[in-house]
Amino acid sequence: MDENESLAEGFEANRSHLRAVAYRILGSLNEADDAVQEAWLRLHRTDTSGVENLGGWLTTVVGRVCLDMLRSRTSRREEPLETQQPHAIDEGEGGTEPEHEALLADSVGLALLVVLDTLAPAERLAFVLHDLFAVPFDDIATILDRTPAATRQLASRARRRVQGRSPEAAAGADQIRRREVVDAFLTAARGGDFDALLAVLDPDVVLRADRVVPLLGTEHELRGRPSVLSAFLGRAQDARTALLDGTVGAAWAPDGKLRGALRFTIADGKVVAIDVVADPDQLDRLDVAFLDV
Repeated sequence: MDENESLAEGFEANRSHLRAVAYRILGSLNEADDAVQEAWLRLHRTDTSGVENLGGWLTTVVGRVCLDMLRSRTSRREEPLETQQPHAIDEGEGGTEPEHEALLADSVGLALLVVLDTLAPAERLAFVLHDLFAVPFDDIATILDRTPAATRQLASRARRRVQGRSPEAAAGADQIRRREVVDAFLTAARGGDFDALLAVLDPDVVLRADRVVPLLGTEHELRGRPSVLSAFLGRAQDARTALLDGTVGAAWAPDGKLRGALRFTIADGKVVAIDVVADPDQLDRLDVAFLDV
């Protein structure tokens, strides 16, 4: 495989994610496609031999393109935002791509787009990239040409405006907070970080399983932080953040087939219950959309 074929393959692997990012930033499918196409052109004009993370590099490029497009707008979109329905993101006979399903579900679709449209370009970019796609503030700061601290303030200001606009937007913000807790839990569990995992668990946390699974051994229920810590510390290596029937949780499919899922009950920023779903019949009925790339 020559260099051009390798770049094309890498770009196609990230296309749906890039389109999802651009759509959330711009609020227009046509403009999102234009931004992704511009990223493709820039990829071909750039020496990427030193790029270690092509997906991250492309996300940064799309972010810059979208920021320029937001700043250059002088009139309303050709297609008013109010007429854009979530089903417009359908990909045809092949159905809706999982990344696009997650794109709509984790942010309550059109309701949040309307709120995002009220934000300044820099606020919108910082909020979308960090809160919806978990891009680090250091990377966003390079796009905005600001310090990470200033970028964090932009996202915080945007978050407050989003949360206060509507019940639908508040629901989207709740999903964002849930994702932060789930991500923190998985990161601490995978890394064997005792203190970080302890911090995210409620003292009376309950762990339940729908059947005997290796995680619990012969038990079906564990109670209290010590027991749950022992069950997860250094584990959950294959678990990935996902939407489970529209709610943020985690699942794992190491060989491409769904093998298990974790449902979280969260209150006041703490995990108060975890339900392990391992029964094949239950997994078959579960609607899963992975949120990471």
